[in-house]
Amino acid sequence: MIRMNRRLFLMSSAALSVLAACSQPAQAKTVPVPPVAKKIPKIIEQLGRTREDEYQWIKDARWQEVLKDPSVLDAEIRDYLTAENTYFTEMMGDTTGLRDKLFEEMKGRIKQDDSSVPSPDGSYAYLRRFAAGQSYPIYARTPREGGTEEILLDANPLGEGKAFYRVGGARHTPDHKHFVYAVDDQGSEVWTIYVKDLATGQVLPGEVKDGHGGFAISPDSAWLFWVWRAPNGRPAKIFRRPLLGGPADDVLVYEEMDIGKFLGVDVSESGGFILISIADQETSEFHTIPTSAPTSAPTLFAERKVGELYTPTHFDGKWYVLTNADGAVDFKVVTAPVGDTKRASWKDFSPHQPGRYVQGLWAFSNYLVRLERANALPRIVIRDRASGAEKTIEQTEAAFSLGAGAGYEFDTTTLRYTYQSPTTPSQTIDYDMATGQSVVRKTQEIPSGHDPAKYRVERFSAKAADGAEVPVTIMRLASAKLDGSEPVLLYGYGSYGSIAESTFDIRQLSLVDRGWIWATAHVRGGAERGWNWFEEGRKDKKKNSFSDFITVAEDLVAKNYTARGRIVGLGRSAGGLLMGGVIISAPDGLFGGYVAGVPFVDVINTMSDVELPLTPGEWPEWGNPLEDAAAYDYMMSYSPYDNLADKPYPPILATGGLSDPRVTYWEPAKFVARIRDRAPKAGPYLLNIDMTSGHSGGGGRFDRLKDEARDFAFAMKALGAEEAGGPFPT
Repeated sequence: MIRMNRRLFLMSSAALSVLAACSQPAQAKTVPVPPVAKKIPKIIEQLGRTREDEYQWIKDARWQEVLKDPSVLDAEIRDYLTAENTYFTEMMGDTTGLRDKLFEEMKGRIKQDDSSVPSPDGSYAYLRRFAAGQSYPIYARTPREGGTEEILLDANPLGEGKAFYRVGGARHTPDHKHFVYAVDDQGSEVWTIYVKDLATGQVLPGEVKDGHGGFAISPDSAWLFWVWRAPNGRPAKIFRRPLLGGPADDVLVYEEMDIGKFLGVDVSESGGFILISIADQETSEFHTIPTSAPTSAPTLFAERKVGELYTPTHFDGKWYVLTNADGAVDFKVVTAPVGDTKRASWKDFSPHQPGRYVQGLWAFSNYLVRLERANALPRIVIRDRASGAEKTIEQTEAAFSLGAGAGYEFDTTTLRYTYQSPTTPSQTIDYDMATGQSVVRKTQEIPSGHDPAKYRVERFSAKAADGAEVPVTIMRLASAKLDGSEPVLLYGYGSYGSIAESTFDIRQLSLVDRGWIWATAHVRGGAERGWNWFEEGRKDKKKNSFSDFITVAEDLVAKNYTARGRIVGLGRSAGGLLMGGVIISAPDGLFGGYVAGVPFVDVINTMSDVELPLTPGEWPEWGNPLEDAAAYDYMMSYSPYDNLADKPYPPILATGGLSDPRVTYWEPAKFVARIRDRAPKAGPYLLNIDMTSGHSGGGGRFDRLKDEARDFAFAMKALGAEEAGGPFPT
């Protein structure tokens, strides 16, 4: 019977098309037929409630092993995913040329032999570059004042022949004698940490296995601190070993017993402390180790308090703490003496100002730098240690993005930051904090050419039903008619307080140059308007994210940017949940299609599965449906997988990665199987699972472009673009 079931749903769409041709008119012979997933009803009882999941079998019982070795995937599940990929290929067959063209366009905007601006550290300057035609980075250094380049690590031969390869966290030791880097060669975010001797060029034996990716090197270059990844994919422990040691030398430094917390380890900008961070979306705690005694036990900075976040920065002989304590919704800065950091010792330094969201704090020997947001736009504020005077780096465009942080050197007057906007390629700028002078060290080159005058960037707000002003960023051709005829790609994310920045994106241009309008909806759940904007879009207010997105779509129609049915929604990961929430709640005919990348759409099942890597740590964001009946009911009311109906949904593309530990492959697979079953007369509904990568797609610098080309080609076809071969066949 099992073998019969396999044959029922594993017939290739080509074979099913042949069978269907016997009873269909001649013109329908070439229409691909989607795979039909079998149903094995599973009844789940929880908190006195009952739900049924007929596609739970798509989740491999050995999913943890699959993350490390995809070859062990159950054959029946593999065959089903392969059949779905075949159907995707058939339905998108007449977009092959378009996808190739889009890919080459985007690739043509990337400088092949690109390099970062060298960052000085002592007698050297360190950089990362790419060689023409190669996919992986080369890490190198030169003498500080210029001279012969020395290659520290070339990832290209290491990644050659691998389906997936990614280097992370690469950095030199403070004494410049070794190079430490982490490698994920599966896409499952299981990292191996290596130490390379720069004098001999040899990678030392005894690499760190089962790392979570994060590591820190003590300023004396003697010790390596790293985050251990538990078998369920969670960061659970911090270990220390001699930099030149091996597994036998590992010493447990800290173990977190709360399975819902994430761990990290870093070194303060001053170099005075090792910082161990423990946090989830709403609560944080730090422990410190003086680097003068790196083998000493960590000291609690301030005990965790549910609902309060804090981050300490060591500056001017004391601690400066960025926190939302005491009702400081948009955060404030307090100080505390070294050695007396409990909350009772905190004193306001930069008090809370409603509407001024303080995002980050960085220290230099004589300057304290803040990254803030006001009116949904960022700004950099620099405070002089001696005088207390502050100055702001001003910007003028309607929408833009700033990036800032500390470099290798603490005792410097140079702040390096990046500036970009949807029309302005990224600029790397060195700002002298003493003189106020700026030097543009690099402007992103666009080999195929870029004329900012061709485009217009606009920023306005759409008013939600409850009065909330939802920011909208528009990128379009200056020549756009704005008569309601233009197609729109509407992007959104809206979770975790993450901000959808107004960046320069070489990928967007391929759609905009074809007359599309790229719109970004800065919905609640992000932090574009401050931390309260995040609070208003999570837990029992999550539906605000979905309604905000719909509000923006309707406003774009009202403002004559486009028309009903001419909008394609795009979101990835938690933004894929945004798409799912909009799919089930948007008015019929408003959207012409959706692209849901690695979408978190099986919400209630995922948030009820404590074995999944992220679930316990996500409860502060979504709620805990295992213990809280109200959270269960609210989650069930919007979980896309659980609210699909027989409605005329437009074309939908859902994507996933087999090795993805964040949004597991079965979420998009189950979603497509169920929507195809419940709404069979609409769509089409396509599933594309990358069998060799994880959450972020391929590891090479060009791999993501192929994914973008796929998504854009789908969007164009969903709206019937001639270049995409017209609409999908029915």
